[in-house]
Amino acid sequence: MRGLSWLLVGVLLVGGCAAPAPENRQETRQTQTDRDERPLVLTTFTVLADMAQQVAGDRLRVESLIKPGAEVHGYEFTPSDLVRGQEAALILENGLGLERWGDRFYNSLPNVPRVTLTEGIIPIPIQEDAYRGQPNPHAWMSPQNALIYVENIRKALTELDPAGAEIYAANAAAYKAQIRALDQELRQALAALPANKRYIVTCEGAFSYLARDYDLEEVYIWPVNADQEGTPRQITRVIDIVRQQQIPAVFCESTVNSGPQQQVARESGATFAGIFYVDSLSPPEGNAPTYLDLLRYNINTLVRGLTGRTAS
Repeated sequence: MRGLSWLLVGVLLVGGCAAPAPENRQETRQTQTDRDERPLVLTTFTVLADMAQQVAGDRLRVESLIKPGAEVHGYEFTPSDLVRGQEAALILENGLGLERWGDRFYNSLPNVPRVTLTEGIIPIPIQEDAYRGQPNPHAWMSPQNALIYVENIRKALTELDPAGAEIYAANAAAYKAQIRALDQELRQALAALPANKRYIVTCEGAFSYLARDYDLEEVYIWPVNADQEGTPRQITRVIDIVRQQQIPAVFCESTVNSGPQQQVARESGATFAGIFYVDSLSPPEGNAPTYLDLLRYNINTLVRGLTGRTAS
């Protein structure tokens, strides 16, 4: 009887261990059922993903290859990035030399169509000797250029999915109206800056288009984010300008080391007044979770740093 009892216990234990199996199979079937079957539109970085999402609405799945907070210029793509690329129905890139790693990435995805969103934008050339003649890639920092981005996105999504043409047109029109309204808001905020305070001093020369649009003077340490940033010569040059022009505040970008600009502030007597968002949006809970938030936050930070008051 003792032997029979132990046998019954063993059967019950084995049965208890095996019981969850049907539930696991059910979860697998549920996961397969819930899989998002919408075409994937993959953008190279978060700003483009937000723009594309505004136009696509719920009709397409839009994702950024690069996560929030990451540096786009020298990004090192991974095998999992290539897997995502192979799943994409369309890739949207900035162009103008922003994605230095782009050719290597795209060569691994010869069958995935790609659209460059700066098509039709007149680039501002970089003036630094090491980059002379190359275009400044940060064209999205101009709301006027953003309207061109949105139109290029609309065309690309319509070609990918002609049945959604009316949806994309309506979404693009609504988004353009928001961009135009923000443009006027930013102009009004910046109009309050006196002539001697219309300087935007940053780490990277990423504000050339914005400075052109809003009559600002741009000063930066390095022209494009690179492996080695902030040489003594570059830092000294900015310190001298800040001192001579008595610029009250300097700034840096969220994706790079602010140490060189902190040095500029210490040695020039200016205040290090915060960070700007350029090459990346913030996470959803951050200061710049969307493109429009990015521009509004940057201008508010600039005005507060230069005048001691907020732009809004």
